[in-house]
Formats: sequence, structure tokens, C-alpha cells
Amino acid sequence: MRTLPAVAALAALVGSMALAAPSYADTDRPIPLWDAGDTVVDGVHQHIFLADSYHNQIVVTDSAGKAVGTITGLPQVRDLDLSPDGSTLYAAVSGADKIVAIDTAQLAQTAEYPTGAGTAPSRLAYADGRVWFGYGDQWESGLGVVDLTAETPKVTLDLAAGHDFASPPKLYADPDNPGTLLALDAGISSGPIVVYDVSSGTPAIRVTENKGGFYHDAALTPDGLNVVVAGPGNRALTEYRLSDLAEVRTYPVKDEPETVSIAPDGTVAATVLDTEDIGDTYVFTNGPDKPSVRNISHNWMPWGAHAISWSADGAKLFVQTGSGESTRLHGIDEPRKYQAVLTADAPSTAPRAKSLTVTGKLTSGLALPAGTPLKVTRTDMESPNGKSLGTKPLGSGGRFSFTDTPPSGGKVTYTVTYEGDATHSSAKAADSVDVSRAKPALTVSNNGKVYSYGKDVKFTAHLGTTYKNRTVEIWADPFGSDKPNKLVKSGKVNSHGDLSVTLDLKRDTKVTAKFTGDSRYQSRSASSTVGAKVSVSTSVSKHYKAKSAWGHTYYFFHKSKNPLFTTKMPYYPNRHQRFDFEVYYQGKWRSGDSQYFKLGTAGISEVEVTGNHGSDVGWRFRMRSDYINGSSGDTVNSTTYGAWKYFTFTS
Repeated sequence: MRTLPAVAALAALVGSMALAAPSYADTDRPIPLWDAGDTVVDGVHQHIFLADSYHNQIVVTDSAGKAVGTITGLPQVRDLDLSPDGSTLYAAVSGADKIVAIDTAQLAQTAEYPTGAGTAPSRLAYADGRVWFGYGDQWESGLGVVDLTAETPKVTLDLAAGHDFASPPKLYADPDNPGTLLALDAGISSGPIVVYDVSSGTPAIRVTENKGGFYHDAALTPDGLNVVVAGPGNRALTEYRLSDLAEVRTYPVKDEPETVSIAPDGTVAATVLDTEDIGDTYVFTNGPDKPSVRNISHNWMPWGAHAISWSADGAKLFVQTGSGESTRLHGIDEPRKYQAVLTADAPSTAPRAKSLTVTGKLTSGLALPAGTPLKVTRTDMESPNGKSLGTKPLGSGGRFSFTDTPPSGGKVTYTVTYEGDATHSSAKAADSVDVSRAKPALTVSNNGKVYSYGKDVKFTAHLGTTYKNRTVEIWADPFGSDKPNKLVKSGKVNSHGDLSVTLDLKRDTKVTAKFTGDSRYQSRSASSTVGAKVSVSTSVSKHYKAKSAWGHTYYFFHKSKNPLFTTKMPYYPNRHQRFDFEVYYQGKWRSGDSQYFKLGTAGISEVEVTGNHGSDVGWRFRMRSDYINGSSGDTVNSTTYGAWKYFTFTS
């Protein structure tokens, strides 16, 4: 046994008010363990101890596999074993030639027992107040003991009673069979199983027999009278009677067995070298005559490690997988049930209000009969919390099929549930269908129109026929990165399908109506992009008079004065106004050179027309200030032309 017996665990729990009753749930956690070694479950403190010889430490997790501590400074720590009361954990520290004792409540070392230079103890078993250990290397291996019953604990070597071990023996003992120590000579094909009588403190061989050698692991039955051995080769798990090593039964597995653990009720669990990719964890609930319960399958199991252990009460099974950074600890909370695997397959797309078919399969190591009820739930926009479609019967061969007519469009999910029974775990599967929805009509008025600066403009979103949702959002997105897209109105459309909002337009703006859809109509958006001109005003100064002439108001300048034109328009970073200049010649206005001038932060640009104006006397001129989308330095407004200002020079 690699766990504290359930009776002792229960007594310890009842006797301590500070400890809660164990509560397990399915878990799958990474653990900070590099080199997978021995695993021991402490039912008293709800801890799992895992030896990591690579990092010279013992990793401690809680019953859910969450790391809660480490016990360090243990060079090449190998095998672990608990005292019957669970108060002390013993560890074989091969790299330091010693056995150490660890307080399981404080997670701290309390004693150490040197075994001699070069002994490298690597296997442990606690029996009758003594810690027995296998030590050495290959044919220099032996059996030793730390006698804790003596006033001063004493270490004794060379106690193999005449047997020559080919490697350090794997050791097993159980308090329900006192005076008995089991040793496996696992390093050679001719290595036997050896049963020792250790009642006197000095081992004596009771019975020994070669069972094929190369034993990977073993576990004693709850009464301590039999042993189930994993290996050798591709043989099945084999149970032997300790009294005479006669074969009692075999437990069939598909591949080479690697590790084994037995629960307090006699349930046998084992891992195998899964070469056929058909499952690596086996559980035999009622002996070998009932098919194995195969709970989980992994890509890789740690080689040469004790990778499977029961909780102390036998309610949960822990399986260690991987190595290095990929090491994980899996906790299975229904290890005695056959794992049910359920699949569901619905069409990827389907029309609304038309019949569709969902198929699937329910499989298990112990097949379920036709007629087994499966619960079906449909989840859609109309029933976001799910709507029961009742139960559907399992057909022959574990297959099922049912039809449904989805009333709602969009994503429709069918969930099939098998609730499990006394021998099968529950299972659930789901698949989704993209059910079609109609496309509603949606428009926004005013698209393409251009308005004067600051104009209040009414925009109307029109929504066509829908099912239940009649709400529309209207968003306004003024041009320019400094103005965010903003929700300006949300509400239900009127009886004509309209929702309106009035906007004060100071920039080109994209107005978007959004309909989120309903169970029969798709979501939809529609946009209208409108232009907004800038406001442009130009004042004239340094003239000596202004009067109506040639059909316009003219500004008159002395030839000695430079006209000053001051333009104002809304400011935007890097905005320029274009200064257009024309002269009247031979009955037509003829263009001079246009030039761009930058606006100040107040939106003002002053342009002074300099030069020798004596030659300009008698000529008629005009100018205007413009905003040209793009050329004026930005694109947030629509092109706007200012009013012409007319002027002339006199002597």
C-alpha cells in the first residue's frame, strides 16, 4: 500500500477538530516536479508527497494537486513511505547515503539515519516499527533496516538472508500482515519474489520463487496477504498469495503494466505503457472478471515511476503524467465508473423553421443498452438559458439521432447529456448550427449631401420588417481623429419604422444606424456620409474708402498703402487657407497665383499685399479665402469658397 490506510485516516480526522472531511473533485494540474519518482498520499493531512530526485526535493501538494510546499536538501531522493499513523514520512536519500524522517504536519525533517558511505539507499518499507531499505547498485545490492524500536535507532546492513540481489530490492509491507516483508528482485529476468519473516527483527526467507523478474511495481491487497505485481514484459497484472506465492488471478491489460495501486476496498488500478494508444489507466472494480474501467488516456506516462495512487479513503485516484515542465497530476473523482464518452454532430448550417437532424454516439468500456435516455437541450436567442427538448433514446450500437425544427435563427446549440448510473460516469456533448435569418431593410437619410457650417440637420433611420426587436442605435462619427464615434440616440422606431436625430454639423460626418438583430432577422448597419463646410469671413483694412462700383462694393487704396486682408475660419491643426487673387482684364476676371497661408490657433490668417502699387492704379482686383479639402492641410470639412472682396488703387 502506498497510502495511509482508510481506518487510520478516519480515526485521525475524527480526533482533530481542526481538520475538515476530505472533499475531492476532478482536477488536472501542472506540478513543479521534474523527475517523477515515488508518490505517497497522506490521508490525515490531505497531502500528496512526490519525490523529485532531479531537484533533490519532495514536492507537496494538497488533495486537489495544488503545490503547497517543498522539502529540500534531499540529494537524489528516491522512495517514500508513511508510518501507519501518518505522522512521519520516511525518504530514501540515495545521494547522501541516509534515510530521513519528516514530520507530515510541519513538513520538516526531524531525524536522519546514515546508512554508510556508498550504500545509496533507494527503496523503503515500514514494518513493525522498523524501516527496511534496499541499497547498493546491481550485484552489490542488499537489504538493510533502521530499527526504530531500539532506545537509540540502529542501522544494520546485509540482511538479505543469503539471497544475492541483482539490484536494490523493491520493498512492500502492510500493518495488517505483521512480521511480513515482501522484496522484489527486479533487476534481472531470473530475479525472484522473496517473502521474508521479519517478526524477530532479523529477516528469514519464508518463500521465494522466480516469477519472471523485471518487476516494475507492486501493491499489497488491503489485508496484506496477497500482492499484485506489474510486470514483467507484456504479461497481465498478476496477483500472488504471499504464503506460498501461488498465482491467484490475473488482471488483463492491453500493454506492458508499469505501476499499480490498490484501494482499501480492493479496487486495483494500474497504468500501462500505452503503445497502442487505447488508454493507459485501468481500474478493476470487481476483480478481473469484470472489464476494466479505463478512465483517462495520456500521450505519455513517466517511465519507471510509481505514477498512480489512491486517496486514503479510496474515493479518488491520482495519476501522474509527463516529466520536466510538462509534469501534471490528474485527480479522478469517479474512478470506479466506466467512462462514458458522448459525441454530438449537427449540420453546420440550416434554414430557420425547417427540420434538421442531430446525430451522435455514446460509448463506454461497458456498453450501454439501447433505450438509455439522453436529455436534449436547445439554446438559442429565444432561449438563452436553454429549452428542454425532453429525452431521446439511445439506439443500437450506442448511436442516437433526433430531429428538431429551430424556431430561432443565429447560433443554435444542441446539448446532449447522459446523466450516468451506478457503473457509468456522466457525459455531455454539444454542437452548434448556424441557422439562417432574414436580412432587414435599414437606411439613413441625407447621404452625400453637403451643409453649411453649424447647420442643424435631421437624420432619419428607417428600419423595415423585423420579428421582435425594433430598437435602432444612431451613431455619429465626425471626421478627424480627435472626435470619437459617439452614440447619439437609441430607441424604438415609430409605427413607420423611423427614428430621427438632429445634429449640429461642423465637420464632415458619417452617421450610422445599427440594428442588433433578433431571433429571425440578422443584425444590420447602414450609413450616410454628409459634408459640412467651414465658415469663412474676410475683412479688409488700410483702405481709405469703400463704395459701390462696377456692380460690387470696392475698397479703394492709395497707391502708397498695402492692403491687409484678415481671414477667419474654424481652426484645425495645420490648417491653411487658400488665398485666391484675380485681375479684371479685357472684360474678364483672370486668375493670378493662388497661395496657401497657415491659420493661427485662433483661426485667423492675415495677408498683406505688398509691392509698388503705382503701376496698379486704375486696375480692378479681387481676392477670396478658401478651404480646400486635402490641400488646406486636413480633410475634416468639405471644400468651401469664401466671398470675393473687390479693391483698386488710386493716386
